[in-house]
Amino acid sequence: MGEPHNNHEPHKLIAHTNGRSLEEINGSVKVPTGKGFWRTLFAYSGPGALVAVGYMDPGNWSTSITGGQNFQYLLMSVILMSSLVAMLLQYMAAKLGIVTQMDLAQAIRARTSKKLGIVLWILTELAIMATDIAEVIGAAIALYLLFGIPLLYAVLITVFDVLLLLLLTKIGFRKIEALVVCLIFVILFVFIYQIALSNPSWSAVFEGLIPTKDTFSDSPRIGGQTPLTGALGIIGATVMPHNLYLHSAVSQTRKIDHSDENHVAEAVRFSTWDSNIQLTMAFFVNALLLIMGVAVFKSGTVKDPSFFGLYEALSNPETLSNGLLVSVAKSGVLSTLFAVALLASGQNSTITGTLTGQVIMEGFIHMKLPTWLRRLVTRLISVIPVVICVLITSKKGTLEEHEALNNLMNNSQVFLAFALPFSMIPLLMMTNSEAEMGHRFKNNWLVKFFGWISVIALTYLNLTGLPGQMEAFFGDEPSDNELTLAHGIAYTLIIGVLLLLAWTIWDLYKGNKRIIEQSKKKI
Repeated sequence: MGEPHNNHEPHKLIAHTNGRSLEEINGSVKVPTGKGFWRTLFAYSGPGALVAVGYMDPGNWSTSITGGQNFQYLLMSVILMSSLVAMLLQYMAAKLGIVTQMDLAQAIRARTSKKLGIVLWILTELAIMATDIAEVIGAAIALYLLFGIPLLYAVLITVFDVLLLLLLTKIGFRKIEALVVCLIFVILFVFIYQIALSNPSWSAVFEGLIPTKDTFSDSPRIGGQTPLTGALGIIGATVMPHNLYLHSAVSQTRKIDHSDENHVAEAVRFSTWDSNIQLTMAFFVNALLLIMGVAVFKSGTVKDPSFFGLYEALSNPETLSNGLLVSVAKSGVLSTLFAVALLASGQNSTITGTLTGQVIMEGFIHMKLPTWLRRLVTRLISVIPVVICVLITSKKGTLEEHEALNNLMNNSQVFLAFALPFSMIPLLMMTNSEAEMGHRFKNNWLVKFFGWISVIALTYLNLTGLPGQMEAFFGDEPSDNELTLAHGIAYTLIIGVLLLLAWTIWDLYKGNKRIIEQSKKKI
Protein backbone atom coordinates (compact mmCIF):
# COMPACT_ATOMS: atom_id res chain seq x y z
CA MET A 1 0.00 0.00 0.00
CA GLY A 2 3.03 2.27 0.26
CA GLU A 3 4.09 4.73 2.93
CA PRO A 4 1.92 7.64 4.00
CA HIS A 5 2.72 10.91 2.27
CA ASN A 6 4.40 13.54 4.40
CA ASN A 7 3.59 17.21 4.66
CA HIS A 8 6.42 18.31 2.35
CA GLU A 9 5.68 16.55 -0.90
CA PRO A 10 6.09 19.22 -3.55
CA HIS A 11 3.57 17.73 -5.99
CA LYS A 12 0.81 17.40 -3.42
CA LEU A 13 -1.10 20.57 -2.68
CA ILE A 14 -2.90 18.99 0.29
CA ALA A 15 -0.71 17.01 2.67
CA HIS A 16 -1.76 13.89 4.50
CA THR A 17 -2.21 14.69 8.16
CA ASN A 18 -2.27 11.20 9.64
CA GLY A 19 -1.29 8.66 7.03
CA ARG A 20 -3.61 7.24 4.43
CA SER A 21 -7.36 7.09 4.94
CA LEU A 22 -8.52 3.67 6.25
CA GLU A 23 -4.87 2.67 6.07
CA GLU A 24 -5.40 -1.06 6.59
CA ILE A 25 -7.46 -1.32 3.38
CA ASN A 26 -6.17 1.67 1.40
CA GLY A 27 -4.96 0.52 -2.02
CA SER A 28 -5.67 -3.11 -1.12
CA VAL A 29 -7.83 -4.02 -4.15
CA LYS A 30 -6.00 -4.50 -7.45
CA VAL A 31 -7.67 -3.25 -10.62
CA PRO A 32 -6.89 -4.31 -14.21
CA THR A 33 -5.47 -1.94 -16.77
CA GLY A 34 -6.20 -2.06 -20.48
CA LYS A 35 -9.04 -4.56 -20.07
CA GLY A 36 -12.65 -4.38 -21.26
CA PHE A 37 -15.26 -2.03 -19.82
CA TRP A 38 -17.24 -4.66 -17.89
CA ARG A 39 -14.21 -6.36 -16.34
CA THR A 40 -12.81 -3.01 -15.22
CA LEU A 41 -16.20 -1.88 -13.88
CA PHE A 42 -16.50 -5.08 -11.85
CA ALA A 43 -13.11 -4.42 -10.26
CA TYR A 44 -14.16 -0.92 -9.24
CA SER A 45 -17.65 -1.97 -8.09
CA GLY A 46 -18.22 -2.11 -4.35
CA PRO A 47 -17.54 1.26 -2.72
CA GLY A 48 -20.72 2.60 -4.34
CA ALA A 49 -22.72 -0.11 -2.58
CA LEU A 50 -21.28 0.86 0.80
CA VAL A 51 -22.40 4.42 0.13
CA ALA A 52 -25.79 3.51 -1.34
CA VAL A 53 -26.94 1.71 1.82
CA GLY A 54 -26.94 5.07 3.58
CA TYR A 55 -29.63 6.17 1.13
CA MET A 56 -31.88 3.22 1.96
CA ASP A 57 -31.29 2.87 5.70
CA PRO A 58 -34.12 2.49 8.25
CA GLY A 59 -34.36 6.28 8.58
CA ASN A 60 -35.77 6.44 5.03
CA TRP A 61 -38.50 3.88 5.53
CA SER A 62 -41.19 5.66 7.52
CA THR A 63 -40.74 8.97 5.64
CA SER A 64 -41.28 7.34 2.24
CA ILE A 65 -44.13 5.07 3.30
CA THR A 66 -45.91 7.85 5.21
CA GLY A 67 -45.45 10.21 2.24
CA GLY A 68 -47.16 7.66 0.02
CA GLN A 69 -49.98 7.12 2.48
CA ASN A 70 -50.74 10.83 2.81
CA PHE A 71 -50.10 12.23 -0.67
CA GLN A 72 -50.19 9.25 -3.03
CA TYR A 73 -47.43 9.60 -5.69
CA LEU A 74 -46.94 13.38 -5.31
CA LEU A 75 -43.56 13.03 -3.58
CA MET A 76 -42.04 10.59 -6.10
CA SER A 77 -40.34 13.58 -7.74
CA VAL A 78 -38.68 14.44 -4.41
CA ILE A 79 -37.15 10.96 -4.22
CA LEU A 80 -35.91 11.33 -7.81
CA MET A 81 -34.41 14.80 -7.22
CA SER A 82 -32.77 13.65 -3.97
CA SER A 83 -31.20 10.71 -5.80
CA LEU A 84 -29.83 12.93 -8.59
CA VAL A 85 -28.33 15.33 -6.04
CA ALA A 86 -26.86 12.35 -4.21
CA MET A 87 -25.19 11.15 -7.42
CA LEU A 88 -23.62 14.58 -7.93
CA LEU A 89 -22.34 14.87 -4.35
CA GLN A 90 -20.99 11.32 -4.24
CA TYR A 91 -19.21 11.84 -7.58
CA MET A 92 -17.38 14.81 -6.07
CA ALA A 93 -16.57 12.91 -2.86
CA ALA A 94 -15.08 9.94 -4.73
CA LYS A 95 -13.12 12.27 -7.02
CA LEU A 96 -11.69 14.17 -4.04
CA GLY A 97 -10.45 10.93 -2.46
CA ILE A 98 -8.96 9.51 -5.65
CA VAL A 99 -7.23 12.68 -6.88
CA THR A 100 -5.91 14.12 -3.58
CA GLN A 101 -5.49 10.72 -1.83
CA MET A 102 -7.21 12.22 1.20
CA ASP A 103 -10.68 11.70 2.60
CA LEU A 104 -12.96 14.67 3.22
CA ALA A 105 -12.17 14.84 6.96
CA GLN A 106 -8.43 14.91 6.30
CA ALA A 107 -8.82 17.50 3.56
CA ILE A 108 -10.90 19.84 5.76
CA ARG A 109 -8.60 19.42 8.77
CA ALA A 110 -5.46 20.03 6.68
CA ARG A 111 -6.58 23.54 5.83
CA THR A 112 -8.46 24.69 8.94
CA SER A 113 -7.34 25.61 12.45
CA LYS A 114 -7.01 23.04 15.23
CA LYS A 115 -9.90 24.61 17.19
CA LEU A 116 -12.23 24.48 14.20
CA GLY A 117 -11.10 20.92 13.46
CA ILE A 118 -12.18 19.80 16.95
CA VAL A 119 -15.53 21.62 16.67
CA LEU A 120 -16.26 20.04 13.28
CA TRP A 121 -15.22 16.61 14.56
CA ILE A 122 -17.68 16.82 17.48
CA LEU A 123 -20.45 18.02 15.17
CA THR A 124 -19.81 15.26 12.65
CA GLU A 125 -19.56 12.60 15.36
CA LEU A 126 -22.98 13.68 16.65
CA ALA A 127 -24.40 13.33 13.14
CA ILE A 128 -22.88 9.85 12.77
CA MET A 129 -24.26 8.84 16.15
CA ALA A 130 -27.70 10.12 15.13
CA THR A 131 -27.50 7.98 11.99
CA ASP A 132 -26.25 5.01 13.99
CA ILE A 133 -29.15 5.32 16.41
CA ALA A 134 -31.67 4.85 13.59
CA GLU A 135 -29.72 1.91 12.21
CA VAL A 136 -29.27 0.13 15.53
CA ILE A 137 -32.96 0.61 16.36
CA GLY A 138 -33.97 -0.76 12.95
CA ALA A 139 -31.81 -3.88 13.25
CA ALA A 140 -32.82 -4.48 16.90
CA ILE A 141 -36.53 -4.18 16.12
CA ALA A 142 -36.08 -6.62 13.23
CA LEU A 143 -34.48 -9.17 15.57
CA TYR A 144 -37.35 -8.65 18.00
CA LEU A 145 -40.01 -9.09 15.32
CA LEU A 146 -38.36 -12.12 13.70
CA PHE A 147 -37.12 -14.05 16.71
CA GLY A 148 -38.85 -12.52 19.75
CA ILE A 149 -35.50 -11.43 21.22
CA PRO A 150 -36.04 -8.79 23.93
CA LEU A 151 -35.13 -5.37 22.60
CA LEU A 152 -32.30 -4.76 25.08
CA TYR A 153 -30.53 -7.97 24.06
CA ALA A 154 -31.29 -7.31 20.40
CA VAL A 155 -29.52 -3.93 20.62
CA LEU A 156 -26.44 -5.56 22.13
CA ILE A 157 -26.45 -8.31 19.49
CA THR A 158 -26.30 -5.73 16.70
CA VAL A 159 -23.10 -4.34 18.26
CA PHE A 160 -21.22 -7.62 18.31
CA ASP A 161 -22.56 -8.65 14.91
CA VAL A 162 -21.03 -5.56 13.36
CA LEU A 163 -17.67 -6.25 14.97
CA LEU A 164 -17.78 -9.82 13.69
CA LEU A 165 -18.63 -8.76 10.15
CA LEU A 166 -15.87 -6.15 10.13
CA LEU A 167 -13.31 -8.84 10.82
CA LEU A 168 -13.81 -9.73 7.15
CA THR A 169 -11.45 -6.85 6.39
CA LYS A 170 -8.65 -9.15 7.56
CA ILE A 171 -9.30 -11.47 4.63
CA GLY A 172 -10.10 -8.81 2.08
CA PHE A 173 -12.24 -5.72 1.76
CA ARG A 174 -14.03 -7.27 -1.22
CA LYS A 175 -15.79 -9.62 1.22
CA ILE A 176 -17.40 -6.65 2.96
CA GLU A 177 -18.46 -5.18 -0.38
CA ALA A 178 -19.91 -8.50 -1.56
CA LEU A 179 -21.89 -8.93 1.66
CA VAL A 180 -23.33 -5.44 1.40
CA VAL A 181 -24.36 -5.95 -2.23
CA CYS A 182 -26.10 -9.23 -1.31
CA LEU A 183 -28.04 -7.51 1.48
CA ILE A 184 -29.06 -4.73 -0.92
CA PHE A 185 -30.50 -7.33 -3.29
CA VAL A 186 -32.40 -8.91 -0.37
CA ILE A 187 -34.03 -5.54 0.38
CA LEU A 188 -34.78 -4.92 -3.30
CA PHE A 189 -36.31 -8.38 -3.78
CA VAL A 190 -38.61 -8.03 -0.77
CA PHE A 191 -40.13 -4.78 -1.95
CA ILE A 192 -40.37 -5.80 -5.61
CA TYR A 193 -42.30 -8.89 -4.48
CA GLN A 194 -44.69 -6.90 -2.28
CA ILE A 195 -45.26 -4.20 -4.90
CA ALA A 196 -45.85 -6.81 -7.62
CA LEU A 197 -48.64 -8.30 -5.49
CA SER A 198 -50.21 -4.88 -4.94
CA ASN A 199 -50.49 -4.10 -8.69
CA PRO A 200 -50.02 -0.28 -8.46
CA SER A 201 -51.04 2.25 -11.09
CA TRP A 202 -47.78 2.61 -13.00
CA SER A 203 -49.07 5.55 -15.04
CA ALA A 204 -49.65 7.46 -11.77
CA VAL A 205 -46.19 6.43 -10.57
CA PHE A 206 -44.51 7.93 -13.65
CA GLU A 207 -46.65 11.07 -13.45
CA GLY A 208 -45.43 11.51 -9.88
CA LEU A 209 -41.83 11.72 -11.10
CA ILE A 210 -42.55 15.17 -12.55
CA PRO A 211 -42.55 17.90 -9.84
CA THR A 212 -45.50 20.30 -9.68
CA LYS A 213 -46.38 23.38 -7.65
CA ASP A 214 -48.11 21.09 -5.14
CA THR A 215 -44.93 19.09 -4.40
CA PHE A 216 -43.58 21.66 -1.90
CA SER A 217 -46.95 23.12 -0.87
CA ASP A 218 -47.84 23.77 2.78
CA SER A 219 -51.33 22.41 2.24
CA PRO A 220 -53.26 20.18 2.59
CA ARG A 221 -52.34 18.87 6.04
CA ILE A 222 -52.95 15.12 6.31
CA GLY A 223 -52.04 13.13 9.40
CA GLY A 224 -50.17 16.14 10.76
CA GLN A 225 -48.07 16.35 7.59
CA THR A 226 -48.06 18.69 4.58
CA PRO A 227 -46.38 17.95 1.22
CA LEU A 228 -43.60 20.37 2.26
CA THR A 229 -42.89 18.61 5.56
CA GLY A 230 -43.13 15.24 3.80
CA ALA A 231 -40.62 16.40 1.19
CA LEU A 232 -38.29 17.73 3.89
CA GLY A 233 -38.50 14.41 5.70
CA ILE A 234 -37.54 12.47 2.58
CA ILE A 235 -34.68 14.86 1.76
CA GLY A 236 -33.40 14.82 5.34
CA ALA A 237 -33.44 11.03 5.46
CA THR A 238 -31.80 10.69 2.05
CA VAL A 239 -28.79 13.01 1.82
CA MET A 240 -26.63 12.51 4.92
CA PRO A 241 -23.17 13.90 5.71
CA HIS A 242 -21.46 10.65 6.68
CA ASN A 243 -21.82 9.26 3.14
CA LEU A 244 -19.55 11.99 1.75
CA TYR A 245 -16.80 11.20 4.27
CA LEU A 246 -17.18 7.47 3.68
CA HIS A 247 -17.06 7.66 -0.13
CA SER A 248 -13.98 9.88 -0.14
CA ALA A 249 -12.26 7.17 1.94
CA VAL A 250 -13.45 3.89 0.37
CA SER A 251 -12.82 5.22 -3.15
CA GLN A 252 -9.14 4.90 -2.21
CA THR A 253 -9.30 1.14 -1.63
CA ARG A 254 -8.37 0.51 -5.28
CA LYS A 255 -4.66 0.32 -6.10
CA ILE A 256 -4.01 3.19 -8.50
CA ASP A 257 -0.84 4.51 -10.11
CA HIS A 258 -1.10 8.16 -9.11
CA SER A 259 1.92 9.09 -11.20
CA ASP A 260 -0.17 8.30 -14.29
CA GLU A 261 -2.87 10.95 -14.76
CA ASN A 262 -4.75 8.74 -17.23
CA HIS A 263 -4.97 5.95 -14.65
CA VAL A 264 -6.34 8.44 -12.10
CA ALA A 265 -8.89 9.62 -14.66
CA GLU A 266 -9.93 6.01 -15.32
CA ALA A 267 -10.39 5.45 -11.58
CA VAL A 268 -12.59 8.54 -11.31
CA ARG A 269 -14.63 7.41 -14.31
CA PHE A 270 -15.31 3.87 -13.11
CA SER A 271 -15.87 4.94 -9.50
CA THR A 272 -18.55 7.29 -10.83
CA TRP A 273 -20.16 4.45 -12.79
CA ASP A 274 -20.13 2.27 -9.68
CA SER A 275 -21.63 5.01 -7.52
CA ASN A 276 -24.38 5.92 -9.99
CA ILE A 277 -25.42 2.30 -10.55
CA GLN A 278 -25.69 1.62 -6.82
CA LEU A 279 -27.49 4.91 -6.11
CA THR A 280 -29.96 4.05 -8.88
CA MET A 281 -30.74 0.88 -6.92
CA ALA A 282 -31.20 3.00 -3.80
CA PHE A 283 -33.62 5.21 -5.74
CA PHE A 284 -35.68 2.15 -6.70
CA VAL A 285 -35.78 0.96 -3.08
CA ASN A 286 -37.01 4.37 -1.85
CA ALA A 287 -39.49 4.62 -4.73
CA LEU A 288 -40.80 1.15 -3.89
CA LEU A 289 -41.22 2.20 -0.26
CA LEU A 290 -43.38 5.15 -1.32
CA ILE A 291 -45.34 2.97 -3.76
CA MET A 292 -45.82 0.54 -0.90
CA GLY A 293 -47.45 3.30 1.14
CA VAL A 294 -49.87 3.97 -1.73
CA ALA A 295 -50.58 0.56 -3.24
CA VAL A 296 -50.01 -2.06 -0.54
CA PHE A 297 -52.05 -0.34 2.16
CA LYS A 298 -55.48 1.22 1.88
CA SER A 299 -55.22 5.00 1.93
CA GLY A 300 -55.07 6.39 5.47
CA THR A 301 -55.14 2.99 7.21
CA VAL A 302 -51.56 3.07 8.55
CA LYS A 303 -51.97 5.10 11.71
CA ASP A 304 -48.63 3.98 13.19
CA PRO A 305 -45.73 4.57 10.75
CA SER A 306 -43.18 3.04 13.14
CA PHE A 307 -41.58 -0.29 12.26
CA PHE A 308 -43.83 -2.03 14.79
CA GLY A 309 -46.92 -0.47 13.20
CA LEU A 310 -45.87 -1.31 9.64
CA TYR A 311 -45.13 -4.90 10.64
CA GLU A 312 -48.58 -5.23 12.18
CA ALA A 313 -50.25 -3.53 9.19
CA LEU A 314 -48.69 -6.07 6.79
CA SER A 315 -50.39 -8.90 8.65
CA ASN A 316 -53.75 -7.14 9.09
CA PRO A 317 -56.22 -7.87 6.24
CA GLU A 318 -58.16 -4.68 7.02
CA THR A 319 -55.24 -2.42 6.05
CA LEU A 320 -54.26 -4.11 2.78
CA SER A 321 -55.42 -2.96 -0.63
CA ASN A 322 -56.49 -6.14 -2.47
CA GLY A 323 -57.53 -9.76 -2.01
CA LEU A 324 -54.21 -11.23 -3.21
CA LEU A 325 -52.29 -9.26 -0.62
CA VAL A 326 -54.78 -10.28 2.05
CA SER A 327 -54.41 -13.99 1.27
CA VAL A 328 -50.61 -13.76 1.34
CA ALA A 329 -50.63 -11.63 4.49
CA LYS A 330 -52.61 -14.27 6.39
CA SER A 331 -49.63 -16.62 6.03
CA GLY A 332 -47.36 -14.04 7.69
CA VAL A 333 -45.08 -13.85 4.64
CA LEU A 334 -45.46 -10.10 4.04
CA SER A 335 -44.66 -9.06 7.59
CA THR A 336 -41.79 -11.56 7.89
CA LEU A 337 -40.22 -10.36 4.63
CA PHE A 338 -40.54 -6.77 5.84
CA ALA A 339 -38.65 -7.63 9.03
CA VAL A 340 -35.97 -9.49 7.02
CA ALA A 341 -35.47 -6.43 4.79
CA LEU A 342 -35.33 -4.20 7.88
CA LEU A 343 -32.64 -6.41 9.41
CA ALA A 344 -30.63 -6.34 6.18
CA SER A 345 -30.96 -2.57 5.95
CA GLY A 346 -29.97 -1.93 9.55
CA GLN A 347 -27.03 -4.31 9.42
CA ASN A 348 -25.77 -2.87 6.17
CA SER A 349 -25.86 0.65 7.47
CA THR A 350 -24.18 -0.15 10.78
CA ILE A 351 -21.23 -1.64 8.86
CA THR A 352 -20.73 1.56 6.90
CA GLY A 353 -21.42 3.78 9.92
CA THR A 354 -18.62 2.08 11.84
CA LEU A 355 -16.18 2.60 8.98
CA THR A 356 -17.18 6.27 8.78
CA GLY A 357 -16.51 6.72 12.50
CA GLN A 358 -12.95 5.60 11.88
CA VAL A 359 -12.55 8.07 9.00
CA ILE A 360 -13.86 10.99 11.09
CA MET A 361 -11.75 10.31 14.18
CA GLU A 362 -8.47 9.94 12.29
CA GLY A 363 -9.15 12.74 9.82
CA PHE A 364 -10.26 15.50 12.21
CA ILE A 365 -8.35 14.87 15.45
CA HIS A 366 -5.57 12.54 14.26
CA MET A 367 -6.45 10.00 16.94
CA LYS A 368 -5.26 6.58 15.88
CA LEU A 369 -6.57 3.77 18.06
CA PRO A 370 -6.28 0.00 17.52
CA THR A 371 -8.85 -0.97 14.90
CA TRP A 372 -10.98 -3.14 17.18
CA LEU A 373 -11.03 -0.53 19.97
CA ARG A 374 -11.86 2.36 17.63
CA ARG A 375 -14.80 0.46 16.18
CA LEU A 376 -16.01 -0.69 19.57
CA VAL A 377 -15.95 2.85 21.02
CA THR A 378 -17.78 4.30 18.01
CA ARG A 379 -20.50 1.70 18.19
CA LEU A 380 -20.98 1.68 21.97
CA ILE A 381 -21.35 5.47 22.19
CA SER A 382 -24.15 5.30 19.63
CA VAL A 383 -25.85 2.41 21.40
CA ILE A 384 -25.94 4.09 24.84
CA PRO A 385 -29.02 6.29 24.19
CA VAL A 386 -30.87 3.31 22.68
CA VAL A 387 -30.10 1.13 25.72
CA ILE A 388 -31.16 3.92 28.10
CA CYS A 389 -34.40 4.40 26.17
CA VAL A 390 -35.21 0.69 26.35
CA LEU A 391 -34.37 0.42 30.07
CA ILE A 392 -36.49 3.46 31.01
CA THR A 393 -39.56 2.52 28.98
CA SER A 394 -39.57 -1.28 29.24
CA LYS A 395 -41.24 -1.15 32.66
CA LYS A 396 -43.98 1.19 31.42
CA GLY A 397 -45.41 -1.23 28.90
CA THR A 398 -44.92 -2.42 25.36
CA LEU A 399 -46.71 0.48 23.68
CA GLU A 400 -44.70 3.14 25.54
CA GLU A 401 -41.48 1.31 24.70
CA HIS A 402 -42.33 1.17 21.00
CA GLU A 403 -43.33 4.85 20.89
CA ALA A 404 -40.20 5.93 22.74
CA LEU A 405 -37.93 4.06 20.33
CA ASN A 406 -39.71 5.53 17.32
CA ASN A 407 -39.49 9.05 18.76
CA LEU A 408 -35.80 8.58 19.60
CA MET A 409 -35.09 7.49 16.04
CA ASN A 410 -36.99 10.40 14.49
CA ASN A 411 -35.66 13.06 16.87
CA SER A 412 -32.07 11.88 16.53
CA GLN A 413 -32.12 12.94 12.89
CA VAL A 414 -32.08 16.61 13.94
CA PHE A 415 -28.28 16.54 14.07
CA LEU A 416 -28.08 15.69 10.39
CA ALA A 417 -29.40 19.14 9.53
CA PHE A 418 -26.55 20.68 11.55
CA ALA A 419 -23.75 18.66 10.01
CA LEU A 420 -24.77 18.49 6.35
CA PRO A 421 -23.57 21.98 5.28
CA PHE A 422 -20.17 21.33 6.89
CA SER A 423 -19.55 18.41 4.55
CA MET A 424 -21.25 19.65 1.36
CA ILE A 425 -19.83 23.17 1.15
CA PRO A 426 -16.17 22.22 1.83
CA LEU A 427 -16.52 19.34 -0.64
CA LEU A 428 -17.78 21.67 -3.36
CA MET A 429 -15.21 24.37 -2.62
CA MET A 430 -12.29 21.94 -2.77
CA THR A 431 -13.39 20.09 -5.90
CA ASN A 432 -14.06 23.45 -7.62
CA SER A 433 -10.49 24.54 -6.91
CA GLU A 434 -7.79 24.03 -9.55
CA ALA A 435 -5.18 24.39 -6.78
CA GLU A 436 -6.67 21.33 -5.09
CA MET A 437 -7.67 19.13 -8.01
CA GLY A 438 -5.52 20.29 -10.91
CA HIS A 439 -6.85 21.57 -14.21
CA ARG A 440 -8.04 18.18 -15.44
CA PHE A 441 -9.98 17.11 -12.36
CA LYS A 442 -11.52 20.32 -11.06
CA ASN A 443 -15.29 20.58 -11.46
CA ASN A 444 -16.45 21.86 -14.83
CA TRP A 445 -18.92 24.76 -15.01
CA LEU A 446 -21.94 22.43 -15.23
CA VAL A 447 -20.98 20.53 -12.06
CA LYS A 448 -20.26 23.83 -10.30
CA PHE A 449 -23.64 25.23 -11.30
CA PHE A 450 -25.72 22.26 -10.20
CA GLY A 451 -23.42 21.71 -7.22
CA TRP A 452 -24.07 25.18 -5.77
CA ILE A 453 -27.80 24.96 -6.49
CA SER A 454 -27.97 21.58 -4.73
CA VAL A 455 -25.85 22.65 -1.77
CA ILE A 456 -27.71 25.94 -1.20
CA ALA A 457 -31.12 24.28 -1.61
CA LEU A 458 -30.31 21.37 0.74
CA THR A 459 -28.80 23.67 3.36
CA TYR A 460 -31.83 25.95 3.19
CA LEU A 461 -34.35 23.11 3.39
CA ASN A 462 -32.54 21.41 6.27
CA LEU A 463 -32.26 24.59 8.32
CA THR A 464 -35.83 25.71 7.62
CA GLY A 465 -36.98 22.27 8.72
CA LEU A 466 -35.34 22.66 12.13
CA PRO A 467 -38.27 24.40 13.87
CA GLY A 468 -40.55 21.51 12.95
CA GLN A 469 -37.97 18.99 14.14
CA MET A 470 -37.59 20.79 17.46
CA GLU A 471 -41.38 20.82 17.88
CA ALA A 472 -41.32 17.03 17.59
CA PHE A 473 -39.35 16.83 20.85
CA PHE A 474 -42.47 18.07 22.69
CA GLY A 475 -44.83 15.41 21.34
CA ASP A 476 -47.80 15.47 18.98
CA GLU A 477 -49.68 18.33 20.66
CA PRO A 478 -47.21 20.86 22.11
CA SER A 479 -48.54 23.79 24.11
CA ASP A 480 -48.05 27.42 23.02
CA ASN A 481 -45.19 27.81 25.50
CA GLU A 482 -43.52 24.66 24.21
CA LEU A 483 -43.88 25.87 20.61
CA THR A 484 -42.29 29.20 21.55
CA LEU A 485 -39.44 27.38 23.28
CA ALA A 486 -38.98 24.99 20.34
CA HIS A 487 -38.80 27.86 17.84
CA GLY A 488 -36.45 29.82 20.09
CA ILE A 489 -34.06 26.88 20.33
CA ALA A 490 -34.33 26.19 16.59
CA TYR A 491 -33.56 29.77 15.51
CA THR A 492 -30.69 30.01 18.00
CA LEU A 493 -29.24 26.83 16.52
CA ILE A 494 -29.72 28.12 12.97
CA ILE A 495 -27.79 31.30 13.83
CA GLY A 496 -25.07 29.18 15.44
CA VAL A 497 -24.83 26.94 12.37
CA LEU A 498 -24.58 29.93 10.03
CA LEU A 499 -21.84 31.57 12.14
CA LEU A 500 -19.89 28.32 12.33
CA LEU A 501 -20.36 27.84 8.60
CA ALA A 502 -18.99 31.33 7.94
CA TRP A 503 -15.92 30.46 10.06
CA THR A 504 -15.43 27.24 8.11
CA ILE A 505 -15.77 28.91 4.70
CA TRP A 506 -13.34 31.68 5.71
CA ASP A 507 -10.74 29.14 6.90
CA LEU A 508 -11.12 27.11 3.70
CA TYR A 509 -10.85 30.25 1.57
CA LYS A 510 -7.65 31.34 3.35
CA GLY A 511 -6.22 27.83 3.00
CA ASN A 512 -6.91 27.75 -0.72
CA LYS A 513 -5.37 31.21 -1.17
CA ARG A 514 -2.27 30.12 0.78
CA ILE A 515 -1.87 27.01 -1.38
CA ILE A 516 -2.16 29.03 -4.59
CA GLU A 517 0.54 31.43 -3.37
CA GLN A 518 2.81 28.54 -2.39
CA SER A 519 2.40 26.91 -5.78
CA LYS A 520 3.28 30.20 -7.53
CA LYS A 521 6.47 30.50 -5.47
CA LYS A 522 7.51 26.98 -6.51
CA ILE A 523 7.01 27.86 -10.15
